[in-house]
This record gives sequence, structure tokens and C-alpha cells, in this order.
Amino acid sequence: MSDYIYTVLGWLLFLAHTSLVIGVTLRVIMKRRAVGVSLAWLALIYAIPILGVAAYILFGEVRLGRKRAERAKSMYRPYADWINVLVSRFPGQRFEVSDPVRPIYELVKARLNMPMLTGNGMLLLQRPEEILAAMQADICAARSSCYLEFYIWYPGGLADEVAYALMDAARRGLDCRLLLDSVGSADFFRSRWPKRLREAGVKVVEVLPVGALRVLFERQDLRMHRKLAVIDDEVAYTGSMNLVDPACFKQDAGVGQWVDIMLRIRGPIVPIIWSLFVWDWEMETGERLLEQLEYHPISCLDNQLKLQLLPSGPFMGGDAIAQSLLTAVYQARRRLVLITPYFVPDDPLVAALCSAADRGVEVQLVLPARNDSRMVNHACNAFFDELLQAGVEIHLYAAGLLHTKCVLVDHQFALVGTVNLDKRSLWLNFEMTLLVDDGQVMGELLRLADDYLSDARPLSWLEWRKRPLRKRVAENLFYLLSPLL
Repeated sequence: MSDYIYTVLGWLLFLAHTSLVIGVTLRVIMKRRAVGVSLAWLALIYAIPILGVAAYILFGEVRLGRKRAERAKSMYRPYADWINVLVSRFPGQRFEVSDPVRPIYELVKARLNMPMLTGNGMLLLQRPEEILAAMQADICAARSSCYLEFYIWYPGGLADEVAYALMDAARRGLDCRLLLDSVGSADFFRSRWPKRLREAGVKVVEVLPVGALRVLFERQDLRMHRKLAVIDDEVAYTGSMNLVDPACFKQDAGVGQWVDIMLRIRGPIVPIIWSLFVWDWEMETGERLLEQLEYHPISCLDNQLKLQLLPSGPFMGGDAIAQSLLTAVYQARRRLVLITPYFVPDDPLVAALCSAADRGVEVQLVLPARNDSRMVNHACNAFFDELLQAGVEIHLYAAGLLHTKCVLVDHQFALVGTVNLDKRSLWLNFEMTLLVDDGQVMGELLRLADDYLSDARPLSWLEWRKRPLRKRVAENLFYLLSPLL
């Protein structure tokens, strides 16, 4: 009798497992995503049936939770109307978008309702102590509000000075709010700082919290990767740097200090950046701040710096950021510089880079020589053969972990912000990018790129072909998984 029961149970388990695999397979097929992504998931599901199915259930689809999805749907029209009314009040906004920038501008305007605005002022900050000191000084001088949103806040060093300044501002009666990603800022949330900040009056919110029960309803690897600060609705910061002191952060990773930039911005684009913060605040908390403030726009009309904000994420504009990147590559005529810490491109981006090199564009890809993610590093290296053979220059930066993220096109325009050149940043994470249309600022950014190149070693195709077989095997293995990284 017991043998019969075991046999029946075995068949029931087999049927249940087979039904689950077939069901997930049909789910993958019906989603009609990129063929490479679908095939990668199917290979994983059939190669490791139980773990593959579990991985797809956990990470295969974008699930931000029912409440966030409903909020995002209901929020779009009020925010779009608010931005349209705001822009109509700005003086001096009659200008021509330069021809190379126009395709991206039109795409972003259509998909995201984000305007391009002129009359902005920008300061490029490159040293971490300079960045944190400037932010601290602006918070200390604030009169009404301090809103900060970061993927990582890591306690220690100069980052603590920013926390003290934020606490003092809250005690002065200012509206101080802090959005931090649950995973990126895990060390912060385990520290004494959240309690201290809240006791001082700072509103601290943990964005996209993780947990065992949440796995059933929300995808846990979707992250809030933005870096921004808005002080008094007049000064904004964005760029690649998290709220960390590199002298204290990841010192045991063996990659050196992280190298970043931030942009300190004044002018009409600041309230647009502010609206992105309050969008994220409402998405996470349900509290609407959009209509609580009346703006009296400040315009630095002696500057002709034109900026456009490109927010991106699972519910924002679909593939607008990926399409903007591809458009930028195809717009290049003389020189194209791409600086990123993580490079795991999709096939269209690889084809675009090779095409640019084939038509005579000087394509320079600047990557850190050492990366803090071995898996991503192997996946990145898998694309080097094709790129090097096409004439793309690959430069490995050796003076630390180069964490800056920007794309520079000729002397015409740039994309600068938080987006890495990998599928996670382009399709999954909440990110932000600035489209910069200004020759003077481009000169500064190109000088920054040249500084990075002076500390980088060019990689030749002949040298690359001599790498050990074991590395080639690892790269090709992770290449197969690259659509899932």
C-alpha cells in the first residue's frame, strides 16, 4: 500500500512540476519581449527546472505592487498638466533646439511630456569632498525645504556632515524629506541615523522595501537608482554620486575609491527636477505634494544652457531612455565618448556602436579597469571582441572605480545622469538623465572625459585575444545570461 501511495505522490509531483514548467513557458512566450530575453529565460527554466521557474516567478516580470501601479496610472495626468502650466509661466523660453538634439527632444517630449528649458546655470563638481561640501552649504543656507533622494546613503565621513546639516535644517522648521532605496541604503537603515533624523523632524522614507512576504507581490530587484537633491526649489543636484564618502565606502572591495561627478543646477529646470522627487514621494507614500507649492521661477537668462530631464523606470515612457541612447549614438558624426561603470549592452546598442565606428566616428568606451561585480564584469567582457574588431576604442580606467555615467556626442550634446549602460538601468530601475544642449558645458564635459582617458589604458584587440581560455569560457557563459542581468 505504501508503495502505491509513493507512486501516486510521485506522479502527482511530476504532473504538478510539468504543468508549472509548461505554464511558465507559455507565460514567457506570450509576453513577447526581446527574443534574446525570452530565450535566456526558457534556457534557464529548462536547464534548472525548479530553480529556473522560481527565478522567473521572482524576477521575470515587472511587479511593483498593486498600489504603486494604481498610483502611477492616476498620477500621470495631474503631473503632466502641472508641468504644462508651469512651463507657460517661464519667461524667455523661445529658442531653437539644435538639429542633432531635436530627435531626442521630440521623443522625450512625446513619451514623457518633459520640456526642454533654457536659461539654466550649471556647475560641474568632480571631487567628492567638493560635492558633499557644496550640498551641505546649500542645506545650511536653505530657507524653506530640503528634498533628497539617493540609491545609497552610506554612513561615515563627510556623509555624516550632510546628515547633521539636514537635521539642523529640520529643527529650524524647514520641510526636510529623504527618499532612500531599501537595498542600496541597507547599511543606513540598520544604523542609528534614521531614528536620529526622524527625531530631528526629517521625514525619512524607505523606498521599495524588501521582505520575505513582499516576494509574493512585488519584484524585489527593481530599485530606485536616482540621485538628486532639491534645496529651496531653487538649487538642484544630480549625477552619478551616491550620498557616500568614498574614503569610507567599500574600502574592502579592492577597486579603489569611487570616481563620480555631480551637477549643481539653477534655473527653470529645477522645478521639473523637484516634480520628479514629489512624484517618487507620492508613488511610495500616497501623499501628494505637487499642488502645495507655488513657483516663482528663477531664470539665469545670461546663460543659454538648455536642459531636458529624462526620467525612466518601469512605468515611465516605456523604452524612451533606451531609444534616446540609440538615437544619440546614431547622431554622432565625429566623436562619441561613453563613460559607464557597468556595460552590459543589448544587441541594438552593440550594433549602433559598431556602425558608428564603421562610418568613421571616433568611438571611445571608458570603463573601470576593476569592477565591484565579477558577474557583470564577465558579461561586459563578452562584448569586447565584436567592438574591438569594429574599431571601437576601449579604455580601462585605473585610478579607482570610475562611476561616472555620461554619453558625449561630438561637441553638440550629452546625456548625463544615473543610467548605466546595462539592461537593468535601461529597462528596470528608476533612473534620471539630463539631456545637455550647450557647447560651453560640452567643452567642460569633454575635458573631463579627456582627464579620464589620460588615466586609462587602451585595450588592443591583439592583446585581448591572448586572454586565457578559462576567461573566454566564463565570458561566453555570462553572455548567454546577459539579457537577464
